[in-house]
Amino acid sequence: MIFHSIGFLVFFIVTTTIYWRLAHREQNVFLLAASYLFYGWVHPWFVLLMLASTTVDFWAARRMEDDPLRKRRYVWASLIVNLGMLGFFKYFNFFVDNVHTVLGSVGLTVSPPLLEILLPAGISFYTFQALSYTVDVYRGETRARRNAVDFALFVAFFPHLVAGPIMRAHNLLVQVEQPRRFSAAAARGAVVLAAWGFFKKLVIADNVGLIANRVFAHEDPSFEMLWAGVFAFGIQIYADFSAYSDIARAVARWFGFTLVLNFNHPYIAHSPTDFWRRWHISLSTWFRDYVYIPLGGNRVPALQREINLLATFLVSGLWHGANWNYVLWGLYHGTLVLVSRAFGCRLRLPEHWPGPLALVQIALTFTLMMAGWLFFRDTDADFLLRHLRLSPFDSTSSERAIGLYLFALAATWAVPLVIDDVWAAARERQWRPVRWLQPRADDLGFAGAQMATAGALVTSTLVLRSQVSLDFIYFQF
Repeated sequence: MIFHSIGFLVFFIVTTTIYWRLAHREQNVFLLAASYLFYGWVHPWFVLLMLASTTVDFWAARRMEDDPLRKRRYVWASLIVNLGMLGFFKYFNFFVDNVHTVLGSVGLTVSPPLLEILLPAGISFYTFQALSYTVDVYRGETRARRNAVDFALFVAFFPHLVAGPIMRAHNLLVQVEQPRRFSAAAARGAVVLAAWGFFKKLVIADNVGLIANRVFAHEDPSFEMLWAGVFAFGIQIYADFSAYSDIARAVARWFGFTLVLNFNHPYIAHSPTDFWRRWHISLSTWFRDYVYIPLGGNRVPALQREINLLATFLVSGLWHGANWNYVLWGLYHGTLVLVSRAFGCRLRLPEHWPGPLALVQIALTFTLMMAGWLFFRDTDADFLLRHLRLSPFDSTSSERAIGLYLFALAATWAVPLVIDDVWAAARERQWRPVRWLQPRADDLGFAGAQMATAGALVTSTLVLRSQVSLDFIYFQF
């Protein structure tokens, strides 16, 4: 079931209506059943995999607490089951193909098994969320839960199930265990957040996505066309993924839950490190806490720290998909972070931001991040190598004109994102226009301003939405 469908609208209305008529314990049982229905709507057998992961992690955590002398074997059981399922469904064919290639290079001919393995939606997200719980219990940072329904709801809560944000036990599971009350203010804010999310998805992401798809479907694009397509994809993936996170957070608020912020205006980052503090925050912090820090974090010598950082980025790249382009993408970003640290880039903006230096930093970082999307989008190695060899000197005047047109078209669709970034920066720094507008908005009535904003976004979405609806990009991960 997808957010931008009539089926989900009916599901949401029925679910929220029944949910708020129930007591706390009944709410959790009902919401768990609704989450399983949501997840298994197209492929019911997906639910069985999630149930298997949930059961093993619930059992392992309890055994770690009841039998602390042997807790290592129980955390290993959780790791093996979760990573084993993820590895089989996501990486089996990748592993077999690469073994076949290596054996063929030394003259050994084998017939690899051919399996059509369907990747369960959201498996990369809920396995990481469940693993964070068992590892936290192993570390003694959280206690093992005894209520199976509460824990199962923590894993399966439908708003963020398929594409995040990845939640932790100390945040979401605590909310599951506590009684919840309906808040009209939270619901109004959720309407605005959802309207903005649907606008980003249906208007911005889907329209620029068509540009990117056409460019990358071209067998021989010019240099200018290619990089216009890369720019369009960079806008698409941000609008698309942040839209899902916004809608998920909005839907969760209607059920009395607060999900973590997953994107914090990453395209105004002023360094590669700052970008990863703003982009897919729940995943970045997951790799920091469960990969980078266990490898030694910042406590080890400089060379080992850099190796650990690069290894973390390589693993995070592979998390996105079973293909070498994602590994190259992770290597690219890990290298950028190391180089920026070597040149002494700071995480704090200059005091009088936006000054000339800050704007140069933002522009340079934005350019580097956009260039990296080529590694992410080009899943075919031959095409990637061909695209990297393109030169602007080989383009004709008409090809340059087409590339410029596509770039301008993608930039036009991105204008609302630019306005949103500028407004966010203005609020953070309390610029004079914000100080002037804020009291006037309050005078008009904050609730009224919220509903007017939501109405404008919904109307704009209906008028400007793409004629072709694309799937959320991160459904494939």
